[in-house]
Amino acid sequence: MKKLLILIISGLILAGCSGSDGYYNDSSDYYDEPDTRETKITRDNWECTEDCSGHEAGYDWAEEKGISDPDDCGGNSQSFIEGCEAYANE
Repeated sequence: MKKLLILIISGLILAGCSGSDGYYNDSSDYYDEPDTRETKITRDNWECTEDCSGHEAGYDWAEEKGISDPDDCGGNSQSFIEGCEAYANE
């Protein structure tokens, strides 16, 4: 009787631990991850902490270089990168 109770409790614990990080697609036999992509950064939605100079510099740089893919943006400043990505996304 003790073993049966342990099996039941174990089954309940295992049943409660599945499916919390995504969802199961009933129409197929695989596990789908939820869509976690963020909104694309553009000049209209970047958030500046002060004067937006870093964003403007990244945007201007991307324009001068003809950057069209946000993955081609890099640098040491997050605001510069976001400015570059904004240009590439527009």
